Amino acid sequence: MNIEKEQIDDLNAVVHLTIEKDDYEPRVENVLKDYRKKVNMPGFRPGKVPASLVKKMYGKAVLVDEINKLVSENLSSYITDNKLDILGEPLPSEKQQTIDFDNDEQFKFSFDLGLTPEVEVKLTKREKLPYYKIEVTEDMLEGQKKNVTSRFGSTEPREEAGEKSMLKGDFVQLDKNGEPIEDGIKAEDAVMSTAIIKTDKEKKKIVGAKVGDEIVFEPKKAFPNETEISYLLKISKEEAANISGKFKFSVKEITEYIDPELNQELFDKVFGPGKVTNEEEFTAQVKEDLGNTLEMESEYKFSMDAKEKLMGKMDLNLPEQFLKRWIKATNQNKEEQDFTDEQIDQEMPHFLEDLKWQIIRNQLIKENELKVEQKDIIDFAKKSAKLQFMQYGLNNVPDEHLESYAMDMLKNEDQQRGMAEGAINDKVMDFVKEAVKIEEKEVSRDEFNKLFEKSQKK
Repeated sequence: MNIEKEQIDDLNAVVHLTIEKDDYEPRVENVLKDYRKKVNMPGFRPGKVPASLVKKMYGKAVLVDEINKLVSENLSSYITDNKLDILGEPLPSEKQQTIDFDNDEQFKFSFDLGLTPEVEVKLTKREKLPYYKIEVTEDMLEGQKKNVTSRFGSTEPREEAGEKSMLKGDFVQLDKNGEPIEDGIKAEDAVMSTAIIKTDKEKKKIVGAKVGDEIVFEPKKAFPNETEISYLLKISKEEAANISGKFKFSVKEITEYIDPELNQELFDKVFGPGKVTNEEEFTAQVKEDLGNTLEMESEYKFSMDAKEKLMGKMDLNLPEQFLKRWIKATNQNKEEQDFTDEQIDQEMPHFLEDLKWQIIRNQLIKENELKVEQKDIIDFAKKSAKLQFMQYGLNNVPDEHLESYAMDMLKNEDQQRGMAEGAINDKVMDFVKEAVKIEEKEVSRDEFNKLFEKSQKK
């Protein structure tokens, strides 16, 4: 067997493989011998089918299969042995000649390769990167305390509706004369909140109502948007956008949410037994947890800024035509991802940006010998699990439960790969922080959001 590499340019190469009869013939004969032992054919005892007949029936299929295996094995070994840093996977060359398995004894294959450009990533303390810390205001803190305690509150019945009551009842659409429309909109057991009614005029019609009362008002004037109206009247958003006029609401039930009392029982429920013993400690713990959550946002923004900085330092060229072919070839057999040339052209800029970052990131990993151990992957999985629980207001999940949940996630191969990716990304960003000069800047929530939106638009 002969393998040669033809260098087209810095980013493209072609590997030519020539397979001789001596390379494949012993393999083909061994497979056919095995077939002969197993094949069942009328008129012949098992294992006694003539070799010539077995070869006639299966010879070509076995030949093609063994040659394909030889090509795959040797191409892969050649890339590994010669340390070729390729993008995507080898593709059959566009200049590949037709293979005649019926008449030829020597077979020539050619494969196009897209090569990773050489990069050198140098970082020094002369490089500056901002790190935005979100200021924790009193309003944010109070809002977070409410979020943390809200699931421990209670709902109590009320005799009449107040400014923050929930009312349950039936809606009926009325005509201009105030009579129910026979085929009009009707909604039973609808639930509405007086707190979100947008006009004082409409709110006054509801505040003070009692069970059994019938209230006539205009939902279009009372509620802020079509989403609320569609939910309230149990209709589509399109229907909600077009409704007008008055509705009658028959009150069946009035309730109001009551905040929980700040006591030891609540503290234990939120943070675990004995971790917090008074309101001051409770506020401090909520503030700490809020700061940790905001720090995750700061870290994400930093990673965006770091990527932009590093990518801006380098002018990376990529084998775009090869990559377009590779994307199309990779997805053409996936029904849900059958990309057209037009779709690939549209997605290409985003794909190339992601690929450039991967190349830079991988070079940082290689140059600085950054490694991820199993413990790093588990720690990242635990961090992800903790974040998931916190989104549901569960702030006191014991460490052993987090670890158990994390280990369950890591049993899934896809999730394990995702956690490993997350862990190595954290390693890269930790390295960048050490290598450059970090300028911490405290900003408000609104300022941070604007900075974030600006980054996303780039």
